[in-house]
Amino acid sequence: MWIAIISLCLIIGLVVLLFIIISPGKLEPLKDKTGKPILHSISEKVKLEIGGVKQQAFILGEKKENPVLLFLHGGPGSPELPLVFTNDGDRRLEEEFIVCYWDQRGSGMSRAGIPVETMTLEQLIADTHEITQYLKKRFNQEKIYIIGHSWGSYLGIKVVNKYPNDYFAYIGMGQLSNQRLSEQLAFHYMWEHAHKIKDKKAIKALSNYDSTSNRFPELPYIMSIRSSLMNKYGIGITHTHVSMKKVMKQIFFFKGYTLIDKINYMRGSLFSLKTLFHYTLKDDLAKTTTAFELPIYIIHGKFDYQVSYELAKSHAEKILAPKKKFFSFEESAHSPIIEEREKFIETMKVIKQACQ
Repeated sequence: MWIAIISLCLIIGLVVLLFIIISPGKLEPLKDKTGKPILHSISEKVKLEIGGVKQQAFILGEKKENPVLLFLHGGPGSPELPLVFTNDGDRRLEEEFIVCYWDQRGSGMSRAGIPVETMTLEQLIADTHEITQYLKKRFNQEKIYIIGHSWGSYLGIKVVNKYPNDYFAYIGMGQLSNQRLSEQLAFHYMWEHAHKIKDKKAIKALSNYDSTSNRFPELPYIMSIRSSLMNKYGIGITHTHVSMKKVMKQIFFFKGYTLIDKINYMRGSLFSLKTLFHYTLKDDLAKTTTAFELPIYIIHGKFDYQVSYELAKSHAEKILAPKKKFFSFEESAHSPIIEEREKFIETMKVIKQACQ
């Protein structure tokens, strides 16, 4: 009996020790291609009070003289640094920018202590404005760049529409436009494809939903069959097959998060989706948000149905801005930053040069 108890305690202790080892809650210094730390580079985890609550972000950059880029993650509720971070010699945004990867209110490191009634689009816009002011002041820059991915592209385009003078340019990756229509187009594609390849399991699952209903897409559909099928058919997170198991593994082994941060990542994803996703379903940006006072650049994968490529391109054509350009990524679905990293970095470099 006692031997069994002691053995169980040892196993629990080893599991806890493993979690501590893989979850130190900080990142190592940025390294160059030879594996040596880059002198004077930035690799920080910062705690801030934004909108009256505690929120956190990572700030990474190879050179302190580079311009600042605020990265608005997708989801809502899905911080992306665990999925895009690299320190093994691959190209990265931090070559060209000081990048602030902010875990938005209700997400990841910024999940704890967030009242549900504060999870509104208006509050997220105010939070984005506030962290922008922090970055401008800290790095002594009159303006910064801002990029929004997926949900972050909806938040970002609303922010720059309201506060254009804070930014050199807006970059939308996987740019939302009319998300309800986008979901319907994706459903139709998956339905047709499932029949074409005789995917009986998918056909049965999709048959439970009516894409013409005013309630579509329901949260259970978003959380289950929609996401898994998109990834399976190469029209979701990436064009090449990616499993949610692999995504979860990247988050699990991400050293920038503590164990509590990783638990809050899971909690924050559902929490944010429940409280924020509905904003995207009620808006058609091609009708409500087309005129801007700063350059607008859109980066979009041609295979993207998670956020429709065709709708994003149509929206971009309607945009009025001092400068604008639509960049198509021929081998990507929803995540050009992951799928075509080299081209993505070069595109961001081109955008930076165009705004100097």
